[in-house]
Amino acid sequence: MSSLGRFMKPAHKRMSRLIGYCLTLGGSDAWSNFSDVAAARLTRQERVSLAFAALRSLTPSDAEATASAAIGVAGEPIPPFLGSMDEARTWASFASRAELKCYATAAFEAMSHADQTAFLRHIGEVEIAA
Repeated sequence: MSSLGRFMKPAHKRMSRLIGYCLTLGGSDAWSNFSDVAAARLTRQERVSLAFAALRSLTPSDAEATASAAIGVAGEPIPPFLGSMDEARTWASFASRAELKCYATAAFEAMSHADQTAFLRHIGEVEIAA
C-alpha cells in the first residue's frame, strides 16, 4: 500500500474503484450510475472539483459541448412557424439560464426605444401582479 493510500478516506477509495469500473465498462449506463452515486457520496465541492478537472482536460469546444449536454441547452431558437409566442415559450422552457439571458438581452437591445419602454412597463406590471 502506498503511503498516501493509508490516509485516503474509505469513501474516496470506493469512489476511485467506481471510476475504474466505469472506465472498464465504458457505457453510458455505467457513467449515469456513477453520477448518481457521486451525488450521494461526494460533497458538492468534491463533485465541482471533479467536474472542473475533467472539463479542463478537454479542448474548449469539447468542454463546452460536454457541459452543454450535461446542463441541457436548447440551442438557437428556430424561426416561428405558426404561433410566435407559443414557440418562443416552448424554446424558453428548454433553454439554459445563459441562453435565456443572452437572447433576452439581444432581443431587448434590438427593440426600438418605444418597444423597450412598453416592454419595461409590461415587466413592471408582471412583477406587481406576482
